[in-house]
Amino acid sequence: MPDYIIAGAQKCGTTSLYHYLTDNRYIVPAKKKEVHFFDWNYRKGTSWYTDQFPLPLKRKKRGFITGEASPYYLFHPHAAKRAFDTVPGAKIIVLLRNPVDRAYSHYNHQVRRGKENLSFEEAIEKEGARLRMERRKMLRNPNYNSQTYWRYSYLARGIYVDQLERWMKYFPRKQMLIIRSEDFYKNTGSTLRKVTGFLGVPDSSPKTTNPYKSGSYEPMNPDTRQLLINYFRPHNRRLYQKLNVDFGWDQ
Repeated sequence: MPDYIIAGAQKCGTTSLYHYLTDNRYIVPAKKKEVHFFDWNYRKGTSWYTDQFPLPLKRKKRGFITGEASPYYLFHPHAAKRAFDTVPGAKIIVLLRNPVDRAYSHYNHQVRRGKENLSFEEAIEKEGARLRMERRKMLRNPNYNSQTYWRYSYLARGIYVDQLERWMKYFPRKQMLIIRSEDFYKNTGSTLRKVTGFLGVPDSSPKTTNPYKSGSYEPMNPDTRQLLINYFRPHNRRLYQKLNVDFGWDQ
């Protein structure tokens, strides 16, 4: 079972953080970065989940820890409770990026994968209609896996405060580390020291601090950006009040 979970958010640097951490000699990787147990694979059971990690006796004897990074967990309506029921002692790490930038990166990721044919403006306009029934199905049937909800939640995933409140309902605040992605990108070394301190392992430098999976795409339309800044402003303010910190995303 994992000692830590990087729960999200998608397109916020989770892949880079996971790989930097597993360069640390005291942190052993899972069989793969995104195990997706608490969202897609929950029906496979805890034995399957346990098999995704190194043997606990071997880890304990050598002072190692292990963990995974499945960034859909933060947004998935059932993942927080499932995680608490399974690994209540796990430390939870969350990266949060300016939701305007996150939404556009998410959209372009789906375009590159051939899963999105709409323009960005059309996609965010239709998001509510696309997701509404899918979310209801997921709430009615916890075993229902919605590709639509996963793929097209460009704006919804950026309302971080609602997602964090769901996780904080189960995990105490001292068991969670919340990182502003922009700080991670700009000050990677100091952020990693903060993370290893939180995890209780000695610090070590990763092999590289080059970002993983960084993509390039056309800049966002300035009018669309301003529209989204206005859209996210009240949600960001609730987040700042919740965490008692201003991330400066409303400029």
